[in-house]
Order: sequence, then C-alpha cells, then structure tokens
Amino acid sequence: MSRRYFVPGRIELLGKHVDYAGGTSLTCATHRGLALTAEPISDPIVRLRSATRPHCIDIPLRSQSPPVPGHGSIYAHAVIKRLVRDFPTITRGIDIDLHSDLPESAGLSSSSALTIAIATALVDENKLALRDEWKSQIPDLVAKAEYFAALETGAPYRVFQGDDGVGVAGGAQDHVAICCAKAGHVGLYSYLPARVRDYIPWPDSHVLVVANSGVVATKTGNAREVYNRTTGAIRALLARWNAVYRHAHTSLQEALTSCTTASEWFHAQAKAGLPGYPGAYLQGRFEQFLDETRWVVPQAVDALRRQDWDGFGRWVARSHALAEIGLCNQVTETNSLVKMAIDHGAVAASAFGAGFGGAVWSAVTAPAAPAFVERWRTTYLASFPQHQRQAEFFITRPAAGAHAVLTE
Repeated sequence: MSRRYFVPGRIELLGKHVDYAGGTSLTCATHRGLALTAEPISDPIVRLRSATRPHCIDIPLRSQSPPVPGHGSIYAHAVIKRLVRDFPTITRGIDIDLHSDLPESAGLSSSSALTIAIATALVDENKLALRDEWKSQIPDLVAKAEYFAALETGAPYRVFQGDDGVGVAGGAQDHVAICCAKAGHVGLYSYLPARVRDYIPWPDSHVLVVANSGVVATKTGNAREVYNRTTGAIRALLARWNAVYRHAHTSLQEALTSCTTASEWFHAQAKAGLPGYPGAYLQGRFEQFLDETRWVVPQAVDALRRQDWDGFGRWVARSHALAEIGLCNQVTETNSLVKMAIDHGAVAASAFGAGFGGAVWSAVTAPAAPAFVERWRTTYLASFPQHQRQAEFFITRPAAGAHAVLTE
C-alpha cells in the first residue's frame, strides 16, 4: 500500500534561539514543503529518490551502519539508525520518492522536514503507532514532534538513550512547528518540555512574504559544533539562575515575568563567564533570551490578537535588533532585507532561523503583496547581484502541519 504525505517548512516569526533554554516562540508552517510517496519494498532498506538527484540512495534498516554519501543522506541515516535502535521491530522497508520546493539551508527547516518525512513513513509502514511500546513513550502529537527532534539531534528522549545525531541541539521548535501547525493560525509553543500554549488566528487581510537571501545558513560540521557548545553554555547558565529563582515558581515563564532582579543576576553571572566563552558574549545572549521571552513574544502576540499592526511591527523590529546585537548572528544581506521590506511597506519584518544567512519574513497587506514582492526582489538583487541565482521570494499564509495526503 502506497502512502503520500506533505511535510511543510516552517517560519519562526518570533522567539529566536529560545527553545533550547525553555523559552516560548511563535511559528507557523508554510505552503511550501516536501511531498513524498512511500511504497513498501521487500528489502529491509529505505530507498530515497529525489526529482533533483539522478541516483537513489539505499540505507539499511540497521542500528549500526556507516552513512551513505548523497544528498540528504546524513539526516536520513541518523533518523533510520536511531529509530531502528529504539524500535527493533522495524523491519519493513520503504521506497521514498521526494519532491521539494523548499530552499535548502535557508532557515525554513528543510532538514527537519526531511527528518519528519522519513520517520513518519517508516512509523506508518511498520504500524508502530499501534504498539504499546510506542504509545507508552509517544502518547500524542507534541510528544511525536519532540521524539522526531531527538532522532535528528541525538538527544535522549524519555526511556531512549541519546546518540551522536546530526542536527544542532535545540528544544524541538522546528519539529513542533511542522507537526503541530494549524492552517490559518500561528502557533504559540513553549519548550523543555514542548507544549502548545495557543493558536492565534492570522488575519485574512495580511500575508507573509519570505525572502531567501541566498546566503547559506549551514548547521552541520564545524558550525554545528560551535552552535552546540554555545547552547550548552547557555543552558548551564540558565540552570544556575533556576537554582536561585525558579523554586518559587511553577514555570520558567512565570519566573521570568515575576523576578525583578533576573536581569541584574544575568549580568553578574554572564560577566563571570564559563570556561572557553567570553563573558560579554554570554551576557548578550542571555539579555536577548530574557527580552525575547519576557517581553517581545507576549507583547507581539497581544498586538497580533488586536490586529494592532503598528505595535506588532515594533515588537518584531525589537526581536530582529536583539538578534543582531545579542545573538550576533546576522549578516549584511539579512539586515538589508529587513530594512528594504519596511521601506517598501511591510508592517513587520525579521530574519529567522539559525542565522548567519538564511531568510527573512515580512507581513504585508494581501492586495499589495505581488507588487511588494517585485519591489523587494528588485531592490535586493540590485544591491547583492551575486545572489541572483540563489535568492528566492514567495508569498504564503500560515498552513497546515505535516499530514497524510492520500492512502490507496
């Protein structure tokens, strides 16, 4: 029996780099993503085919096997190896035919979409969701998203031990955004553990326009190692703060909101630094985390509910500025795209994703969107002609999460 799925990319509207420290973010799925067909095969392998690659890749259903060279295979191999290790009853192979219109390494979570696509097809083909060992550890959609994130990053999950993984250490923001998205809404989620806080209707009057800068935002190899070391340092610093303040509160959000001395404490602790990290840099990262979690996300959500676009735009601008001066992860292209979007009439605009390249989203009125895209693209490419081939602009609205399209 063949199965068809659609797994969208995601846009991180607000909540930059806060999931791995238990913060809150506002995300949505896009209408672009991965379309795949999964066919059962007799061999115990996952065979990957892609419209953009001439050769297929065969990955054995084994918990110990070397990666197979080829596009996307590093993520596919990590997912298959871990999934088979955690659930040895997986024996039925599949032939996956992939078609994608997501730009790669652009901050739209194409790698996480691939992870979810492969894992979902294998779980369904082997009927894992009907088994008690699956139900006891992965009881709902949010847990499923968290587990799929662990497959990618190598993090431990409940009774399952961790491994090397491949993706950067995070709080499952991308996977929750992709799996739990609701059409016509933006999702408000918190992390560690992941929870759905709310779904906020996205007004019909406005659309989202995404610009891929053409600057590759890689998260593998050395970039992954640096990212993960910094993430670990931030988590350690947060643990110090929790030990002092969180005992009196039921959640990180409550503690951040009520603790008037948190900012001063962050300053003092960050100045002290952690081994191998400049104190000033960690201080900036924590100031960004505190501001984004305590003020930007809640205030922007409130403005969006009221359709106060001026207020929403101001909080989004603050989020982007915090990324530039606190996360220090913006490049000339993404900063320019944000400024150009506002100059051309967007009510809000910000870079998103891991940073150091990638994409920018903007919110514009629906009737003005086509003309806005042309002006935005023309202005950007006039300033950065070297990105003519890679840069891409498209219009979208908050879309549905990953889902089966047809079973026959």
